[in-house]
Order: sequence, then structure tokens, then C-alpha cells
Amino acid sequence: MLIALAQINSTLGDFEENRRKILDFARRALERRCELVIFPEHALFGYLPNDLLEREEVVRSQIRELRELEKKMPKGIAALVGCVTEYTLKLKRPIDSLSQKKYRNSAALIERGTKTRYFHKERLPTYDVFDEARHLVPGSAKDSIVRFRGKKFLVTICEDIWGWGDPSNPLLRVPRKGIDAVINLSASPFTVTKKKKRLSAIRETAKRFSAPVVYVNMVGAQDEVLFDGRSTVVTAKGKQVSELAAFDEDIGVFDLARTHMAGREEASDEELLRKALVTGIRDFAHKTGLQKVHFGLSGGIDSAVVACLAVDALGPAAVTVLTLPSQFNDPNSKIWADRLSKNLGVRSVNIPIESSYAALLDAFEGSLGKREFSLVNENLQARVRGTLMMAYSNREGSLLLSTANKSELAAGYSTLYGDQCGGLMPLGDLLKAQVYGLARYYNSEYELIPNEIIERPPSAELRPGQRDQDSLPPYDALDADVVTLIDKRGRAKTKTQKWLLSAAYKSEFKRWQAPPILKVSDHAFGRGRRMPIAHRAKD
Repeated sequence: MLIALAQINSTLGDFEENRRKILDFARRALERRCELVIFPEHALFGYLPNDLLEREEVVRSQIRELRELEKKMPKGIAALVGCVTEYTLKLKRPIDSLSQKKYRNSAALIERGTKTRYFHKERLPTYDVFDEARHLVPGSAKDSIVRFRGKKFLVTICEDIWGWGDPSNPLLRVPRKGIDAVINLSASPFTVTKKKKRLSAIRETAKRFSAPVVYVNMVGAQDEVLFDGRSTVVTAKGKQVSELAAFDEDIGVFDLARTHMAGREEASDEELLRKALVTGIRDFAHKTGLQKVHFGLSGGIDSAVVACLAVDALGPAAVTVLTLPSQFNDPNSKIWADRLSKNLGVRSVNIPIESSYAALLDAFEGSLGKREFSLVNENLQARVRGTLMMAYSNREGSLLLSTANKSELAAGYSTLYGDQCGGLMPLGDLLKAQVYGLARYYNSEYELIPNEIIERPPSAELRPGQRDQDSLPPYDALDADVVTLIDKRGRAKTKTQKWLLSAAYKSEFKRWQAPPILKVSDHAFGRGRRMPIAHRAKD
């Protein structure tokens, strides 16, 4: 039997377009003589739906497209499609009208002329970015065995295969013998460490049932969550047969009899991270209906890397950079920024902020009196820049990208309503060293980013002679402490770590108001972080 793995990029809520894409990939699988094509979790609805599931008419619209999919599925092939299905709770005394109407995360086995069969996800995650139990009712993995054309398949959905080591693992209740293959429809978010964990879960599943696991993962981005695809097959003995493309729609054919599938060349770590961020920018813009982006190009490392990513995502014609110099900027900053703009072929607009800053400062000090130069003056400049960049958004209908990174966000080293302005923060989950790593990767073949930008000491340029290290620990030490305290939730032991933890607690209100942050680590600032603002914890 030939089985197609169809990893697609679904758009949340665009059910008609998702249906068309599913049908297109089903036809492509049929042309390859496949009998079954497998799509990712939530392929028809899109993922993550979250509180869209509170909109009953939205779910009904998806179900109408599911009916259309059943009618138009090509003859000669069956499809396993991730979707949302309705489920009515049997409550004697419902609390409100919504309490009776719930939904399931389902896989629909669709074949022309045959009644559709459904299988439902049992493990509903509520950690990190997930909150599935909020709206969904669990199914039963032991009821998800299906006989198809002489074969016996166990259909699972994403988290159902991740319970190894948990005594409540639903797969422990599924009969082990006689399974020809375990199929897993997945929407598993990307992180730089995810692949190893993912393969471990797949291999444990294959070992349990002495059967190959066919794993089909979503590709694309939804808000800050990235899906890398890399659908794969692992044999009964735990050997990975091959892997589909990372961050691209792709289709592969698995020969169940020979346990064979052609694979793709694996990307380097730097290329994988680049593709992840490019996908995040591109999909955020396209799925919100925005065609253009802009941001402040300061002559520093962070904005230089964002510029390269934005051009890769949308093309140079869709990218505008703003240089916003003040009296405190090194003249070389604009020279280097202009050189990068020319190298990338993007439009550059220069808007000096000295007169705007002076006018606001005069008005402020005219009412409250003058004081020595301080943080007030620094942040006022940053907020002037933020105001001008947001004005450009209003004028041009362009998405403003914030250029802050994770190390600075952790320390509170950003200005609310200033450099933190924006609709998306591409680097907000990258340590400073990762930003430098991407810059050097972009320069690996030729000098795209002027080397002076990479080599110069980082500076916000908000006062004479300012350097980031005047306010922060050295970045290599800061990065290590961010990993310890934020990523690993470790204990603050050193003086620097205690300072950072205190700074992180005090600046949590800024991160609550930050733009969506593209998530590439296991513990990002963003949707998965639920740290309170008002508390007195110190450790």
C-alpha cells in the first residue's frame, strides 16, 4: 500500500481555501497511485483556534466545508483529515447555553461513496501555548483502530503519542497486537530542540506496537507559533526512514510493504532558524492581509538581521526601513544602515527626530521644570521614534516589526511605546548570540550586512557615548543567565542572576504589552508565559 504524507500550510478560519488545498494534495497523491493520503491535525480548520471555538457559526462554517470535502474527494483514494467536530455534552443542569455545546479535535477518514469515519484526540494539552481542554472534549484512543483495505491502523492525533512515562497514557489501553501502522496527525510547534523530543515520542510508539509510525505535521505559522512540517516515518524498529521538507509544503509517498520513502536534505541549524523566522514573518503578514512591513534600521545588529529576514519573507519591494537619527547617533550608524539598505534593495526613508524630541522636551519641561539629562530623555527619544514608525503604519497600511531580542527583553532593556512598538517581534525569542549567529550566517558567502555592524559594540544611542554594557552584563553572560532563569526556570545563585531575576520580575508589565513574539525556544516570552505582574516573589 502506498500512503501519501501531505504536510500543508492551513490558514485559520479560511475553510474554503483549506478545503481546496486538501483536494489539490489528494489529487496529487492519487496521481502517485496512493490509496491513502494523510493530512495534519486541524488541516481543515487551521491551528491554534483557541477562542474561535466560542463562535458557534465559525465551527458550523468549517463543518459545511467538511461536507463539501466529502462530496468532492477524488474517487480511488481516501483521506485522513484533521478537523473540528461537534459534540453535545449530556448535562442534566447546564450552567449556560455554551456548556452543552462542545467540540472535538478529530480526524475524518473520507472516501467517496463511503460513510465518513471519525477518530478523536484523547490527550488535550493545557501547557505552554496550548489550552485545548478549554473547548474540546477528549475522545478515546482505544476506539481509534480502523480497518482499511485489509490493513489495521491506529489513528492518533498529536499529543496522543507524547504520553510515554505517564501512567495515564491512553495508548497503554490500546491492544498492542495486529497493528499494521500507527498514524499520527499532528500540529506540533517548532522549537530548536523539538526534533529530538519528537523522534523519541514517535520511536516509543513504534516500539509499543511493533509497527511503523506515519507522522504528518503541519507547516506554516499562526500568530507567534511556528510549525516546521518535517513529516516522517519511523519503522517498527525505530529507524527514521526519511523526512519531508522543513517549513515548506511538501508531499511524500511511503511504501508500507517496503517501509520506504524518499527523503529531503536536512537543513543546518542556522538555515532551520532562518526559515522558521522567515515563515513566521511571511505568514503573519499574509494571514492578516498585510502586504508590507517596515521598521527602524538603526545601524545595529538586531535591526540588520530583521531586515534580512523581512526581505527573505516578503521580497525587497515590500520592505521599507526608517532611519531616525538624533544628535546622539554615531554618523557611521546611518552610513552602515544605508549600505545595508542598498545591499538588500529596500526603500529607505530618513526622518531625523531632533526637532520633534526638542519640541516635546520643551513642552514637558515648560510645565514641570528642567532637570539633568536622565532616563526620561532617553525614553522620550525612543517614544518619538515609536510614534513616527506607528504613523508610517497608519499612512501606508504597513506592519511595523519590533527588533528587540530575548536577552534585552528579559532584562527589561526596552522602551514601552518606543522600540517595543510593533505588530510582530521576530527576534523576541532569540538570545543575543543567536542574533549574531544569524548575521554571520547571512554573511557566510559575501558581505551582505556591513561587517562594521557586526563588530561594533551594541548601543541604543540615546545619550553621548552610550553602550549596552553600561547598563547590562556582558551579553555572553546575560545569555547564559537567561537560559538558566527563563528557559530552564532555574534558581538564581550568582549576583548577576539575582539582578536579572529581579529585573525580569519588575519588567513583566512590558512583556504583557509586547507584540506577538515568534516562538523558537521551549520557553518563550509570549502566549505560553503566564507570569503575574503584581507580586512580591524574589526567588
